[in-house]
Amino acid sequence: MKHLSFLVLTDHSGHSDQNSLYSLVNTLRLDPRCAHVDVASRGDAQNAEFFAGGGAQVRGFRVTGPLSYRSDGGAFRTADRQLDPKDYDVVWLRLPHPIAPAFFTWLEQVAAPAAGGSGPLVVNRPRGTLTTGDKSFLLNFPDLTPPVRLVTDEAEAREFAGEFPIVLKPLRAYGGHGIVRMDHPDASVQADWSAPYLAMKFLRNVSQGDKRILIVNGRILAASLRIPPPGEWLCNVAQGGRSVAADVEPEEEAMIAELAPVLLHHGICFAGVDTLVNDDGRRVLSEINTLSIGGFPQAQVQSGRPILQQAIDELFSYCYERC
Repeated sequence: MKHLSFLVLTDHSGHSDQNSLYSLVNTLRLDPRCAHVDVASRGDAQNAEFFAGGGAQVRGFRVTGPLSYRSDGGAFRTADRQLDPKDYDVVWLRLPHPIAPAFFTWLEQVAAPAAGGSGPLVVNRPRGTLTTGDKSFLLNFPDLTPPVRLVTDEAEAREFAGEFPIVLKPLRAYGGHGIVRMDHPDASVQADWSAPYLAMKFLRNVSQGDKRILIVNGRILAASLRIPPPGEWLCNVAQGGRSVAADVEPEEEAMIAELAPVLLHHGICFAGVDTLVNDDGRRVLSEINTLSIGGFPQAQVQSGRPILQQAIDELFSYCYERC
């Protein structure tokens, strides 16, 4: 069995003690299949050129003991190694938005293992993340989603809102930012029409919660239900929602069975699939998230199951199939 080396790319400047990076890296480091794991951060000013897509090496550090969150940056402040992604078996992206397109393009070129190159396997694959992270990717699954439409201007949005209340989502939105609700065609909305929106039917059962299903290597590991604050409809924890443990329902299992092969085809190992309750009381697909998926230690606490080790086991299975 080959021991795999990992370079984890993150941005510690936006971390809190709830960030999954620390638990995942600590679990990875202790796994006997791991040769070593190094970490580099976009939050280190020395790495600005690298994360802009213009540098071949990045400054980071080797994880030799427990890695813990510290408000002062901890180990990230003492990064002492020049690291080259080409020296690793796996580059694991744990980067949040925003990511410079040039960085994704460069990293895709560095890896290119499918083209016969000797570069590292990148998890998740940059090109696949760009494709699946675009809200319009949902248009490929009309049987799983509420009614959705790509709208390019205000007139198209108002036409769609004539059928039922809708929400408008910027194609690269994250954390609930930039989402606009339009309850009727004459509603006053503040939207930036310089780019298209994904328009989706507003579901009146949204107060029943937005369920996040954690998927690794096509396997469902856990789920949590994010409940919006009283009187609100956005469920994101970043927008004030709260998270509780949840079961995965049969229709969601069928949904993941359809989605998983498509995501794996695009090089997506880690994904967070979100569902809402539609007007018929059935769970439907509302989001597919494929960038820096979190919630793993929280799911472990909520479920009482070894979610972190299961995630790392699936990561190794994914890598061994492709390295």
